[in-house]
Amino acid sequence: MEKTGITIDRIPKVEEMDQKLSNFGWGAVCVRGFIPPGAFMELQSRGILAIAADMRTLDHLNYTPAPDIVHEAAGHAPIIADPNYAQYLHHYGEVSSKAISSKDDYNLYLAIRELSDIKEDPSSTAEEINRAKKDLDDAIEQISYTSEAAYLARMNWWTVEYGMIGDLENPKIYGAGLLSSVSESQNCLSNNVKKIPFSIDCINQSYDITEPQPQLFVTPDFAQLSKVLDEMAETMAFKLGGAKALEKAIKAKTVCTAEYESRIQVSGKIANIIKNRQENPIYMQFEGPTQIARFGNELVGHGGDYHCHGFGSPIGKINNLHKPVCDFNDDDIKNTNLVVGEKTILTFESGIEVNGKIVNILHDNGRILIVSFDDCRVSFGDEILFQPEWGTFDMTCGSEIISVYGGPADFDNYQEFLPNDIPKNIKIESKLTISDSNRILNDLYARVRVFRESNSIVFDELDEINNNLLQHFPDDWLLSLELLELYPQAPWSEKIEKNLMPFPNLILNYQK
Repeated sequence: MEKTGITIDRIPKVEEMDQKLSNFGWGAVCVRGFIPPGAFMELQSRGILAIAADMRTLDHLNYTPAPDIVHEAAGHAPIIADPNYAQYLHHYGEVSSKAISSKDDYNLYLAIRELSDIKEDPSSTAEEINRAKKDLDDAIEQISYTSEAAYLARMNWWTVEYGMIGDLENPKIYGAGLLSSVSESQNCLSNNVKKIPFSIDCINQSYDITEPQPQLFVTPDFAQLSKVLDEMAETMAFKLGGAKALEKAIKAKTVCTAEYESRIQVSGKIANIIKNRQENPIYMQFEGPTQIARFGNELVGHGGDYHCHGFGSPIGKINNLHKPVCDFNDDDIKNTNLVVGEKTILTFESGIEVNGKIVNILHDNGRILIVSFDDCRVSFGDEILFQPEWGTFDMTCGSEIISVYGGPADFDNYQEFLPNDIPKNIKIESKLTISDSNRILNDLYARVRVFRESNSIVFDELDEINNNLLQHFPDDWLLSLELLELYPQAPWSEKIEKNLMPFPNLILNYQK
Protein backbone atom coordinates (compact mmCIF):
# COMPACT_ATOMS: atom_id res chain seq x y z
CA MET A 1 0.00 0.00 0.00
CA GLU A 2 2.84 2.36 0.83
CA LYS A 3 4.51 1.64 -2.53
CA THR A 4 1.35 2.60 -4.41
CA GLY A 5 0.36 5.69 -2.43
CA ILE A 6 -2.56 4.16 -0.51
CA THR A 7 -3.37 4.88 3.13
CA ILE A 8 -6.07 3.32 5.31
CA ASP A 9 -7.75 6.52 6.48
CA ARG A 10 -8.21 8.83 3.50
CA ILE A 11 -9.28 8.83 -0.12
CA PRO A 12 -6.06 8.76 -2.17
CA LYS A 13 -5.05 11.36 -4.72
CA VAL A 14 -4.61 9.92 -8.20
CA GLU A 15 -1.62 12.17 -8.93
CA GLU A 16 0.15 10.77 -5.86
CA MET A 17 -0.68 7.23 -6.95
CA ASP A 18 0.65 7.98 -10.43
CA GLN A 19 3.92 9.23 -8.95
CA LYS A 20 4.28 6.19 -6.70
CA LEU A 21 3.40 3.71 -9.45
CA SER A 22 6.00 5.28 -11.74
CA ASN A 23 8.71 3.90 -9.43
CA PHE A 24 8.08 0.45 -10.87
CA GLY A 25 7.10 1.29 -14.43
CA TRP A 26 3.39 1.99 -14.10
CA GLY A 27 1.18 5.07 -14.03
CA ALA A 28 -2.38 6.10 -13.19
CA VAL A 29 -4.97 8.19 -15.02
CA CYS A 30 -8.46 9.38 -14.03
CA VAL A 31 -11.52 8.03 -15.83
CA ARG A 32 -15.22 8.11 -15.03
CA GLY A 33 -17.05 4.85 -14.34
CA PHE A 34 -16.95 2.14 -17.00
CA ILE A 35 -14.87 2.95 -20.07
CA PRO A 36 -14.91 0.82 -23.25
CA PRO A 37 -13.07 -2.49 -22.66
CA GLY A 38 -10.77 -1.86 -25.62
CA ALA A 39 -9.65 1.49 -24.21
CA PHE A 40 -9.18 0.03 -20.72
CA MET A 41 -7.00 -2.81 -22.04
CA GLU A 42 -5.01 -0.48 -24.28
CA LEU A 43 -4.12 1.57 -21.18
CA GLN A 44 -3.29 -1.56 -19.21
CA SER A 45 -1.07 -2.90 -22.00
CA ARG A 46 0.92 0.34 -21.69
CA GLY A 47 1.28 -0.02 -17.93
CA ILE A 48 -1.36 2.59 -17.06
CA LEU A 49 -3.99 1.91 -14.40
CA ALA A 50 -7.31 3.53 -15.29
CA ILE A 51 -8.80 4.82 -12.03
CA ALA A 52 -12.46 5.72 -11.72
CA ALA A 53 -12.39 8.88 -9.61
CA ASP A 54 -16.02 8.56 -8.50
CA MET A 55 -16.80 7.85 -4.82
CA ARG A 56 -19.45 5.29 -3.87
CA THR A 57 -22.46 6.49 -1.91
CA LEU A 58 -22.94 5.50 1.73
CA ASP A 59 -25.78 3.19 0.68
CA HIS A 60 -23.28 1.23 -1.41
CA LEU A 61 -20.42 1.23 1.06
CA ASN A 62 -20.18 -2.58 1.22
CA TYR A 63 -20.38 -3.02 -2.53
CA THR A 64 -20.73 -0.52 -5.38
CA PRO A 65 -22.34 -1.35 -8.73
CA ALA A 66 -19.94 1.01 -10.50
CA PRO A 67 -16.13 1.33 -10.46
CA ASP A 68 -14.96 3.92 -7.92
CA ILE A 69 -11.84 5.16 -6.17
CA VAL A 70 -12.21 2.61 -3.35
CA HIS A 71 -12.32 -0.27 -5.82
CA GLU A 72 -9.31 1.03 -7.73
CA ALA A 73 -7.23 2.14 -4.76
CA ALA A 74 -8.01 -0.54 -2.18
CA GLY A 75 -8.35 -3.24 -4.82
CA HIS A 76 -6.29 -2.85 -7.98
CA ALA A 77 -3.36 -0.60 -7.15
CA PRO A 78 -1.59 -2.25 -4.16
CA ILE A 79 -1.17 -5.66 -5.83
CA ILE A 80 0.67 -4.06 -8.78
CA ALA A 81 3.63 -3.68 -6.42
CA ASP A 82 4.21 -7.43 -6.92
CA PRO A 83 6.35 -7.73 -10.11
CA ASN A 84 4.86 -11.07 -11.24
CA TYR A 85 1.32 -9.74 -10.89
CA ALA A 86 2.25 -6.48 -12.64
CA GLN A 87 3.68 -8.52 -15.52
CA TYR A 88 0.44 -10.51 -15.76
CA LEU A 89 -1.65 -7.31 -15.85
CA HIS A 90 0.54 -5.82 -18.55
CA HIS A 91 0.50 -8.98 -20.67
CA TYR A 92 -3.23 -9.42 -20.14
CA GLY A 93 -3.75 -5.90 -21.50
CA GLU A 94 -1.72 -6.76 -24.59
CA VAL A 95 -3.60 -10.01 -25.25
CA SER A 96 -7.04 -8.54 -24.53
CA SER A 97 -6.47 -5.58 -26.82
CA LYS A 98 -6.09 -8.12 -29.65
CA ALA A 99 -9.19 -10.13 -28.74
CA ILE A 100 -12.13 -10.24 -31.14
CA SER A 101 -15.32 -9.05 -29.48
CA SER A 102 -18.81 -9.50 -30.85
CA LYS A 103 -21.60 -7.04 -31.46
CA ASP A 104 -23.44 -8.70 -28.56
CA ASP A 105 -20.44 -8.04 -26.27
CA TYR A 106 -20.67 -4.35 -27.08
CA ASN A 107 -24.40 -4.23 -26.35
CA LEU A 108 -23.78 -6.00 -23.04
CA TYR A 109 -21.10 -3.46 -22.09
CA LEU A 110 -23.50 -0.60 -22.80
CA ALA A 111 -26.23 -2.21 -20.68
CA ILE A 112 -23.88 -2.85 -17.73
CA ARG A 113 -22.55 0.70 -17.88
CA GLU A 114 -26.03 2.19 -17.98
CA LEU A 115 -27.27 0.11 -15.04
CA SER A 116 -24.23 0.93 -12.90
CA ASP A 117 -24.53 4.66 -13.63
CA ILE A 118 -28.24 4.70 -12.80
CA LYS A 119 -27.92 2.62 -9.62
CA GLU A 120 -25.11 4.79 -8.27
CA ASP A 121 -26.99 8.04 -9.01
CA PRO A 122 -28.93 9.02 -5.85
CA SER A 123 -31.60 10.78 -7.93
CA SER A 124 -32.50 7.68 -9.96
CA THR A 125 -36.02 6.36 -9.56
CA ALA A 126 -37.04 2.73 -9.01
CA GLU A 127 -38.62 2.79 -12.46
CA GLU A 128 -35.33 3.87 -14.07
CA ILE A 129 -33.38 1.17 -12.23
CA ASN A 130 -35.87 -1.56 -13.18
CA ARG A 131 -35.82 -0.47 -16.81
CA ALA A 132 -32.00 -0.61 -16.84
CA LYS A 133 -32.10 -4.07 -15.24
CA LYS A 134 -34.47 -5.27 -17.95
CA ASP A 135 -32.18 -3.84 -20.63
CA LEU A 136 -29.28 -5.79 -19.11
CA ASP A 137 -31.35 -8.99 -19.00
CA ASP A 138 -32.28 -8.47 -22.65
CA ALA A 139 -28.62 -7.90 -23.61
CA ILE A 140 -27.61 -11.13 -21.85
CA GLU A 141 -30.46 -13.02 -23.51
CA GLN A 142 -29.36 -11.89 -26.98
CA ILE A 143 -25.80 -13.26 -26.67
CA SER A 144 -25.58 -16.01 -29.28
CA TYR A 145 -22.03 -17.28 -28.65
CA THR A 146 -18.99 -16.68 -26.46
CA SER A 147 -16.35 -14.54 -28.16
CA GLU A 148 -12.62 -14.34 -27.49
CA ALA A 149 -13.17 -11.11 -25.60
CA ALA A 150 -15.87 -12.74 -23.47
CA TYR A 151 -13.62 -15.69 -22.59
CA LEU A 152 -10.86 -13.28 -21.59
CA ALA A 153 -13.35 -11.23 -19.56
CA ARG A 154 -14.07 -14.37 -17.57
CA MET A 155 -10.36 -14.88 -16.93
CA ASN A 156 -10.12 -11.27 -15.82
CA TRP A 157 -13.10 -11.72 -13.50
CA TRP A 158 -11.68 -14.86 -11.84
CA THR A 159 -8.21 -13.33 -11.44
CA VAL A 160 -7.95 -9.54 -11.40
CA GLU A 161 -11.40 -8.99 -9.87
CA TYR A 162 -12.17 -12.12 -7.83
CA GLY A 163 -8.88 -14.00 -7.61
CA MET A 164 -7.41 -15.79 -4.61
CA ILE A 165 -3.83 -16.97 -4.13
CA GLY A 166 -1.89 -19.51 -2.10
CA ASP A 167 -2.97 -22.78 -0.55
CA LEU A 168 -6.35 -24.14 -1.59
CA GLU A 169 -7.32 -24.72 2.03
CA ASN A 170 -6.15 -21.33 3.30
CA PRO A 171 -6.03 -18.85 0.41
CA LYS A 172 -5.49 -15.10 0.48
CA ILE A 173 -7.36 -12.42 -1.42
CA TYR A 174 -5.83 -10.43 -4.29
CA GLY A 175 -8.83 -9.73 -6.54
CA ALA A 176 -9.92 -6.08 -6.51
CA GLY A 177 -13.62 -6.95 -6.45
CA LEU A 178 -13.11 -8.90 -3.23
CA LEU A 179 -10.72 -6.43 -1.63
CA SER A 180 -13.09 -3.51 -2.15
CA SER A 181 -16.23 -5.31 -0.98
CA VAL A 182 -16.60 -5.64 2.78
CA SER A 183 -19.28 -8.32 2.50
CA GLU A 184 -17.71 -10.46 -0.23
CA SER A 185 -14.19 -10.28 1.22
CA GLN A 186 -15.57 -11.81 4.40
CA ASN A 187 -17.85 -14.31 2.70
CA CYS A 188 -15.22 -15.62 0.26
CA LEU A 189 -13.04 -16.92 3.10
CA SER A 190 -15.84 -19.09 4.46
CA ASN A 191 -16.65 -22.67 3.46
CA ASN A 192 -19.77 -21.38 1.71
CA VAL A 193 -17.64 -20.51 -1.32
CA LYS A 194 -16.10 -23.39 -3.28
CA LYS A 195 -12.35 -23.00 -3.96
CA ILE A 196 -11.11 -24.33 -7.33
CA PRO A 197 -7.47 -24.63 -8.52
CA PHE A 198 -6.83 -21.92 -11.13
CA SER A 199 -6.43 -23.18 -14.70
CA ILE A 200 -7.56 -22.29 -18.21
CA ASP A 201 -10.87 -23.98 -17.32
CA CYS A 202 -11.84 -20.72 -15.58
CA ILE A 203 -12.83 -19.29 -18.98
CA ASN A 204 -15.68 -21.80 -19.13
CA GLN A 205 -17.19 -20.48 -15.89
CA SER A 206 -19.60 -17.59 -16.44
CA TYR A 207 -20.42 -15.08 -13.70
CA ASP A 208 -23.23 -12.88 -12.48
CA ILE A 209 -22.11 -9.35 -11.59
CA THR A 210 -25.21 -8.80 -9.43
CA GLU A 211 -24.71 -11.79 -7.10
CA PRO A 212 -22.00 -13.01 -4.67
CA GLN A 213 -19.80 -15.60 -6.36
CA PRO A 214 -20.52 -19.24 -5.39
CA GLN A 215 -17.03 -20.38 -6.40
CA LEU A 216 -13.60 -18.79 -6.73
CA PHE A 217 -10.32 -19.83 -8.35
CA VAL A 218 -7.10 -20.05 -6.37
CA THR A 219 -3.71 -19.68 -8.08
CA PRO A 220 -0.63 -21.08 -6.28
CA ASP A 221 1.36 -17.94 -7.21
CA PHE A 222 1.18 -14.95 -9.54
CA ALA A 223 3.55 -16.54 -12.08
CA GLN A 224 0.87 -19.17 -12.79
CA LEU A 225 -1.46 -16.42 -14.05
CA SER A 226 0.85 -15.58 -16.94
CA LYS A 227 1.32 -19.26 -17.85
CA VAL A 228 -2.43 -19.78 -18.19
CA LEU A 229 -2.81 -16.51 -20.12
CA ASP A 230 -0.16 -17.68 -22.62
CA GLU A 231 -2.09 -20.95 -22.99
CA MET A 232 -5.23 -18.97 -23.80
CA ALA A 233 -3.42 -16.65 -26.24
CA GLU A 234 -2.30 -19.59 -28.40
CA THR A 235 -5.95 -20.34 -29.24
CA MET A 236 -6.77 -16.78 -30.34
CA ALA A 237 -7.14 -15.41 -33.87
CA PHE A 238 -4.21 -13.00 -33.59
CA LYS A 239 -1.95 -16.04 -33.08
CA LEU A 240 -3.71 -18.48 -35.42
CA GLY A 241 -4.18 -16.46 -38.60
CA GLY A 242 -5.64 -18.19 -41.67
CA ALA A 243 -9.23 -19.16 -42.36
CA LYS A 244 -10.17 -20.01 -38.75
CA ALA A 245 -9.13 -16.55 -37.59
CA LEU A 246 -11.01 -14.82 -40.42
CA GLU A 247 -14.13 -16.88 -39.66
CA LYS A 248 -14.02 -15.70 -36.05
CA ALA A 249 -14.08 -12.12 -37.31
CA ILE A 250 -16.99 -12.83 -39.67
CA LYS A 251 -19.00 -14.36 -36.82
CA ALA A 252 -18.30 -11.37 -34.55
CA LYS A 253 -19.74 -8.80 -36.99
CA THR A 254 -17.42 -6.14 -35.55
CA VAL A 255 -14.46 -4.18 -36.89
CA CYS A 256 -11.38 -6.42 -37.05
CA THR A 257 -7.97 -6.29 -38.71
CA ALA A 258 -6.53 -8.95 -41.03
CA GLU A 259 -2.75 -8.79 -41.45
CA TYR A 260 -0.72 -10.24 -44.34
CA GLU A 261 2.83 -11.51 -43.91
CA SER A 262 3.82 -8.37 -45.87
CA ARG A 263 2.51 -6.44 -42.81
CA ILE A 264 -0.31 -4.90 -44.83
CA GLN A 265 -3.29 -4.53 -42.48
CA VAL A 266 -6.88 -4.37 -43.69
CA SER A 267 -9.41 -3.19 -41.08
CA GLY A 268 -13.21 -3.27 -41.21
CA LYS A 269 -16.09 -5.73 -40.95
CA ILE A 270 -15.07 -8.94 -42.69
CA ALA A 271 -18.14 -10.20 -44.55
CA ASN A 272 -16.90 -13.21 -46.51
CA ILE A 273 -13.89 -15.32 -47.48
CA ILE A 274 -13.25 -17.79 -50.29
CA LYS A 275 -11.17 -20.87 -49.44
CA ASN A 276 -9.31 -23.39 -51.57
CA ARG A 277 -9.49 -27.16 -51.22
CA GLN A 278 -6.93 -27.06 -48.44
CA GLU A 279 -9.25 -24.73 -46.49
CA ASN A 280 -6.83 -21.81 -46.84
CA PRO A 281 -8.26 -18.32 -47.57
CA ILE A 282 -7.67 -17.11 -51.13
CA TYR A 283 -9.94 -14.03 -51.14
CA MET A 284 -11.45 -11.83 -48.43
CA GLN A 285 -14.29 -9.34 -48.65
CA PHE A 286 -15.03 -6.45 -46.26
CA GLU A 287 -18.26 -4.46 -45.98
CA GLY A 288 -18.63 -0.79 -45.06
CA PRO A 289 -15.75 1.60 -44.29
CA THR A 290 -12.41 -0.21 -44.66
CA GLN A 291 -8.92 0.98 -43.79
CA ILE A 292 -5.61 -0.20 -45.25
CA ALA A 293 -2.56 0.33 -43.04
CA ARG A 294 0.94 -0.93 -42.41
CA PHE A 295 2.62 -1.21 -39.03
CA GLY A 296 -0.41 0.49 -37.47
CA ASN A 297 -0.32 3.55 -39.74
CA GLU A 298 -3.05 4.19 -42.30
CA LEU A 299 -1.70 4.40 -45.85
CA VAL A 300 -2.35 7.72 -47.58
CA GLY A 301 -5.54 7.59 -49.63
CA HIS A 302 -6.70 4.27 -48.18
CA GLY A 303 -8.89 5.25 -45.25
CA GLY A 304 -12.50 4.46 -44.44
CA ASP A 305 -13.69 7.52 -46.34
CA TYR A 306 -12.14 6.23 -49.60
CA HIS A 307 -13.03 2.54 -49.12
CA CYS A 308 -16.43 3.52 -47.74
CA HIS A 309 -18.40 0.79 -49.53
CA GLY A 310 -16.16 -2.11 -48.60
CA PHE A 311 -13.04 -3.77 -49.96
CA GLY A 312 -11.95 -7.09 -51.42
CA SER A 313 -8.60 -8.58 -52.41
CA PRO A 314 -7.00 -11.93 -53.27
CA ILE A 315 -4.59 -13.72 -50.95
CA GLY A 316 -1.84 -15.94 -52.29
CA LYS A 317 0.98 -16.51 -54.76
CA ILE A 318 1.09 -15.87 -58.51
CA ASN A 319 0.86 -18.97 -60.68
CA ASN A 320 4.15 -20.26 -62.20
CA LEU A 321 6.19 -17.74 -60.14
CA HIS A 322 5.21 -19.35 -56.80
CA LYS A 323 5.56 -16.09 -54.92
CA PRO A 324 3.27 -13.22 -53.87
CA VAL A 325 3.40 -9.88 -55.69
CA CYS A 326 4.97 -8.26 -52.62
CA ASP A 327 8.10 -10.40 -53.19
CA PHE A 328 8.48 -9.63 -56.91
CA ASN A 329 11.95 -8.79 -58.22
CA ASP A 330 12.71 -6.87 -61.42
CA ASP A 331 12.44 -10.00 -63.60
CA ASP A 332 9.04 -10.88 -62.09
CA ILE A 333 7.79 -7.36 -62.76
CA LYS A 334 8.95 -7.57 -66.36
CA ASN A 335 7.48 -11.04 -66.95
CA THR A 336 4.05 -10.02 -65.61
CA ASN A 337 4.10 -6.55 -67.24
CA LEU A 338 3.48 -5.03 -63.80
CA VAL A 339 4.05 -1.45 -64.96
CA VAL A 340 1.94 1.68 -64.42
CA GLY A 341 -0.01 2.49 -67.60
CA GLU A 342 0.13 -1.11 -68.89
CA LYS A 343 -2.53 -3.79 -69.01
CA THR A 344 -1.82 -7.09 -67.33
CA ILE A 345 -3.40 -10.33 -66.23
CA LEU A 346 -2.34 -11.77 -62.88
CA THR A 347 -3.36 -15.37 -62.34
CA PHE A 348 -3.04 -16.70 -58.79
CA GLU A 349 -2.27 -20.29 -57.88
CA SER A 350 -5.80 -20.41 -56.43
CA GLY A 351 -7.32 -19.72 -59.84
CA ILE A 352 -8.33 -16.13 -59.06
CA GLU A 353 -7.60 -13.83 -62.03
CA VAL A 354 -7.06 -10.05 -61.94
CA ASN A 355 -7.32 -8.43 -65.39
CA GLY A 356 -6.95 -4.67 -65.78
CA LYS A 357 -4.85 -1.57 -66.45
CA ILE A 358 -2.38 -0.60 -63.75
CA VAL A 359 -2.79 3.02 -62.63
CA ASN A 360 -0.66 3.01 -59.47
CA ILE A 361 1.79 0.83 -57.54
CA LEU A 362 2.48 1.59 -53.88
CA HIS A 363 5.97 0.54 -52.72
CA ASP A 364 7.71 0.60 -49.38
CA ASN A 365 11.45 -0.09 -49.21
CA GLY A 366 11.31 -1.85 -52.57
CA ARG A 367 8.35 -4.03 -51.59
CA ILE A 368 5.10 -3.86 -53.57
CA LEU A 369 2.20 -3.29 -51.17
CA ILE A 370 -0.82 -2.22 -53.25
CA VAL A 371 -1.44 -2.42 -57.00
CA SER A 372 -4.34 -0.28 -58.26
CA PHE A 373 -6.22 -1.12 -61.50
CA ASP A 374 -8.73 0.64 -63.70
CA ASP A 375 -11.08 -1.15 -66.11
CA CYS A 376 -10.52 -4.21 -63.94
CA ARG A 377 -12.27 -7.55 -63.72
CA VAL A 378 -11.53 -10.00 -60.90
CA SER A 379 -12.89 -13.52 -61.32
CA PHE A 380 -12.75 -16.97 -59.74
CA GLY A 381 -13.94 -19.44 -62.30
CA ASP A 382 -17.44 -18.34 -63.27
CA GLU A 383 -17.78 -16.06 -60.21
CA ILE A 384 -17.19 -12.34 -60.76
CA LEU A 385 -15.60 -10.74 -57.70
CA PHE A 386 -15.05 -7.24 -59.13
CA GLN A 387 -16.38 -5.53 -62.25
CA PRO A 388 -14.90 -2.59 -64.24
CA GLU A 389 -17.90 -0.33 -63.59
CA TRP A 390 -17.27 -0.50 -59.84
CA GLY A 391 -14.27 1.85 -60.18
CA THR A 392 -10.64 1.36 -59.18
CA PHE A 393 -9.61 -2.04 -57.85
CA ASP A 394 -6.93 -1.81 -55.14
CA MET A 395 -5.17 -5.13 -54.67
CA THR A 396 -3.30 -5.69 -51.41
CA CYS A 397 -0.29 -7.96 -51.77
CA GLY A 398 0.60 -10.98 -49.65
CA SER A 399 0.50 -14.76 -49.71
CA GLU A 400 -1.22 -15.45 -46.36
CA ILE A 401 -3.09 -13.89 -43.45
CA ILE A 402 -0.87 -14.39 -40.42
CA SER A 403 -3.01 -12.60 -37.84
CA VAL A 404 -6.56 -11.39 -37.25
CA TYR A 405 -7.43 -9.23 -34.25
CA GLY A 406 -10.17 -7.00 -32.91
CA GLY A 407 -10.36 -3.30 -33.74
CA PRO A 408 -8.76 -1.16 -36.47
CA ALA A 409 -5.02 -1.06 -37.13
CA ASP A 410 -4.91 2.74 -36.92
CA PHE A 411 -7.56 3.73 -34.38
CA ASP A 412 -7.03 7.49 -34.60
CA ASN A 413 -7.77 7.55 -38.32
CA TYR A 414 -10.67 5.08 -38.12
CA GLN A 415 -12.48 6.14 -34.97
CA GLU A 416 -15.02 8.31 -36.82
CA PHE A 417 -16.47 5.10 -38.28
CA LEU A 418 -16.84 3.39 -34.89
CA PRO A 419 -19.98 3.56 -32.67
CA ASN A 420 -20.39 6.59 -30.40
CA ASP A 421 -19.37 5.57 -26.86
CA ILE A 422 -20.75 8.59 -25.01
CA PRO A 423 -23.07 7.43 -22.17
CA LYS A 424 -26.70 8.51 -22.56
CA ASN A 425 -27.92 8.63 -18.96
CA ILE A 426 -25.32 10.48 -16.90
CA LYS A 427 -26.82 13.02 -14.52
CA ILE A 428 -23.62 14.43 -13.09
CA GLU A 429 -25.29 17.60 -11.87
CA SER A 430 -27.50 15.59 -9.49
CA LYS A 431 -24.41 14.31 -7.71
CA LEU A 432 -23.25 17.86 -7.16
CA THR A 433 -26.51 18.91 -5.53
CA ILE A 434 -26.05 18.83 -1.75
CA SER A 435 -29.02 19.21 0.55
CA ASP A 436 -28.85 21.50 3.60
CA SER A 437 -28.92 18.41 5.80
CA ASN A 438 -26.01 16.79 3.98
CA ARG A 439 -24.09 20.04 4.07
CA ILE A 440 -24.32 20.09 7.87
CA LEU A 441 -23.28 16.42 8.07
CA ASN A 442 -20.37 17.03 5.72
CA ASP A 443 -19.24 19.84 7.98
CA LEU A 444 -19.24 17.48 10.98
CA TYR A 445 -17.13 14.98 9.04
CA ALA A 446 -14.72 17.75 8.04
CA ARG A 447 -14.27 18.85 11.65
CA VAL A 448 -13.50 15.28 12.71
CA ARG A 449 -11.06 14.96 9.82
CA VAL A 450 -9.10 17.93 11.17
CA PHE A 451 -8.72 16.14 14.51
CA ARG A 452 -7.71 12.88 12.85
CA GLU A 453 -4.88 14.62 11.01
CA SER A 454 -3.67 16.73 13.93
CA ASN A 455 -1.79 15.79 17.06
CA SER A 456 -4.21 17.57 19.38
CA ILE A 457 -7.85 16.79 20.13
CA VAL A 458 -10.33 19.16 21.74
CA PHE A 459 -12.56 16.75 23.64
CA ASP A 460 -15.24 19.35 24.35
CA GLU A 461 -15.63 19.87 20.61
CA LEU A 462 -15.93 16.11 20.08
CA ASP A 463 -18.69 16.14 22.69
CA GLU A 464 -20.47 18.84 20.70
CA ILE A 465 -20.07 16.94 17.42
CA ASN A 466 -21.45 13.79 19.03
CA ASN A 467 -24.47 15.64 20.41
CA ASN A 468 -25.20 17.11 16.98
CA LEU A 469 -24.82 13.69 15.40
CA LEU A 470 -27.17 11.96 17.84
CA GLN A 471 -29.76 14.71 17.58
CA HIS A 472 -29.84 15.22 13.82
CA PHE A 473 -28.22 12.11 12.25
CA PRO A 474 -28.84 9.16 14.60
CA ASP A 475 -28.48 6.60 11.76
CA ASP A 476 -25.05 7.77 10.62
CA TRP A 477 -22.87 5.01 12.10
CA LEU A 478 -19.70 5.90 10.18
CA LEU A 479 -19.00 9.20 11.94
CA SER A 480 -19.92 7.58 15.26
CA LEU A 481 -17.19 5.02 14.67
CA GLU A 482 -14.67 7.77 13.91
CA LEU A 483 -15.57 9.56 17.16
CA LEU A 484 -15.15 6.30 19.06
CA GLU A 485 -11.70 5.79 17.56
CA LEU A 486 -10.62 9.31 18.55
CA TYR A 487 -12.14 9.33 22.02
CA PRO A 488 -12.64 5.74 23.32
CA GLN A 489 -12.92 6.94 26.95
CA ALA A 490 -15.71 9.40 26.17
CA PRO A 491 -18.69 9.32 28.56
CA TRP A 492 -20.90 8.57 25.58
CA SER A 493 -18.75 5.71 24.18
CA GLU A 494 -20.99 2.96 25.56
CA LYS A 495 -24.00 4.52 23.86
CA ILE A 496 -22.16 4.61 20.53
CA GLU A 497 -21.13 0.97 20.91
CA LYS A 498 -24.75 0.07 21.56
CA ASN A 499 -25.83 1.97 18.43
CA LEU A 500 -23.21 0.05 16.45
CA MET A 501 -24.42 -3.37 17.57
CA PRO A 502 -26.02 -4.08 14.15
CA PHE A 503 -22.44 -3.84 12.79
CA PRO A 504 -20.50 -6.36 14.95
CA ASN A 505 -17.49 -6.42 12.61
CA LEU A 506 -17.00 -2.69 13.09
CA ILE A 507 -16.92 -3.13 16.87
CA LEU A 508 -14.52 -6.06 16.53
CA ASN A 509 -12.12 -4.04 14.37
CA TYR A 510 -12.38 -1.06 16.70
CA GLN A 511 -11.55 -3.22 19.72
CA LYS A 512 -8.55 -4.71 17.93
